[in-house]
Amino acid sequence: MSKQLFFNKFKEIISQYKHVVIVSHVNPDGDAIGSSLAFYYFLLKLGIDAKVIIPNDYPSFLSWMPGIGDILIFDKNQEKGVEYLNSADLICYLDFNHPSRTGLVHNDLCHFKRIPRLLIDHHRDADYSQFVAYLSEVETSSTSELVAELIQHQGFDKYLDDNIATCLLVGIMTDTGSFAHSIYHPETFEICGSMISPTVDYQLIHSKIYNTFSENRLRLLGYCISNRMKTLDEYKTAYIYLTKADLESFDYQVGDTEGVVNFPLMIDNIKMAVLITERQGVIRFSFRSKGDFSVHELAKTHFNGGGHTNAAGGTLDCDMEQAIDTFLNVLPQYKELLNK
Repeated sequence: MSKQLFFNKFKEIISQYKHVVIVSHVNPDGDAIGSSLAFYYFLLKLGIDAKVIIPNDYPSFLSWMPGIGDILIFDKNQEKGVEYLNSADLICYLDFNHPSRTGLVHNDLCHFKRIPRLLIDHHRDADYSQFVAYLSEVETSSTSELVAELIQHQGFDKYLDDNIATCLLVGIMTDTGSFAHSIYHPETFEICGSMISPTVDYQLIHSKIYNTFSENRLRLLGYCISNRMKTLDEYKTAYIYLTKADLESFDYQVGDTEGVVNFPLMIDNIKMAVLITERQGVIRFSFRSKGDFSVHELAKTHFNGGGHTNAAGGTLDCDMEQAIDTFLNVLPQYKELLNK
């Protein structure tokens, strides 16, 4: 379904449903939370009974966001989450395109297969056959930008308010690394500019996201760079690894490693940065790159993951030593591309 067709038919599509549950991915980030809450507020304005479910907790630097208290965190209240799903006549996937990305919610999403699905997302490899309607644009900064475009098409004058604008700006800001990457067209800046007003303070939103570190989080960042960062000049690559013991020693909280992977890219000759963490019984990889080197292809091929050209993730079910060995053994295959 083309973007324009989705925009044109949205009200007709959504008017068929009265009880909508919005679901986002496990380990929700700023875009997952921002797009979900903005869409939630928008649906409420359309007279729809809307609810938001996230699989597990969000980073503490998002705790100030409007509507955050209305979100149901599934792993803290599974019974209520199942109740929400059971009463829904439409489930909306925001910022992911496959139920396997929803952690504990996965089994229940599969159980309620009878309920129609709608998709708004900017990731690759979606199976569109499972959705009654879908808005899926890979070359868009964020799911929040897509939700912003949808609301703009319906009429900012009619629907945009401070809560929706704030949530959308959080999503776009965080998924672009404060507008440092994943900008595919000038409309990203234009739509953000149209949402800023005397009562929607961009600088204040930015400060609440990026200037609210705990002391432990800042010390963890210092430890990452001074003790756990390795550079591989031959491959123009740097990686940081954090064991479970490392995280525990800094009283790790959800979101404390957010953005850490971007720091090695500040080194002039580094083209790819990787953060490897031991969490929740698996090894998690976060990949970032400069230029046209596709970390999506690397993550998809070798690390059970994927994402975007310059930002992707993956997992391995092994210990840290094995994970690092796997990563180092993969690098020679990409030496030529990394040195272009």
